Amino acid sequence: MSPVEIIGFVFGVAGVWLTIKENIWCFPVGIINVLITAYLVFNKALFADTLQQIVYFILLVAGWIKWSRGNDTSIFKVSVIEKKCYLSLSIILIAGSLAMGYILKNFSKATFPFWDSAATVICFIAQWLIAKRKIENWLLWIIANPIYIIIYYLKEMPFYSILSIIYFLMAIRGWYQWKKSYVKQSNAL
Repeated sequence: MSPVEIIGFVFGVAGVWLTIKENIWCFPVGIINVLITAYLVFNKALFADTLQQIVYFILLVAGWIKWSRGNDTSIFKVSVIEKKCYLSLSIILIAGSLAMGYILKNFSKATFPFWDSAATVICFIAQWLIAKRKIENWLLWIIANPIYIIIYYLKEMPFYSILSIIYFLMAIRGWYQWKKSYVKQSNAL
């Protein structure tokens, strides 16, 4: 357990808490977290997770820009994904997980290539849904975090394993908080 892991832990908890609160500061705090996490997971040969952190960085910057636009009030509303998107997202999840897992298994020294890939693709979709303020993002975090609890435990990253437990619990809280916002918005119409 290193000081860098502890700092990543603190910024990780703060970033998710700010996201639950629908606070724009979730983005700069999240950026610091993903830079630290990318460094840590790369050194543990979790290459799908490393790629995930790079993509998070891009998505966090894009989300920050989108949330910063104060002239479009629709971007501040929590919404749900359309039913027709479920099939597309499921296909992306399955195909992306299998393709990334295959590549990492056969062309790298990655550890847990398929589990790491599946969790990574779930997280990509969840992060994309956060930027679009879709409530279902929290359900995906609820699925991904138990996978990371085990991966980080096996890779001897205790703070990140605990962080994933906290993320899991915060995702449940985020689901209820955003659902409450969604219902409140719906009733206001």
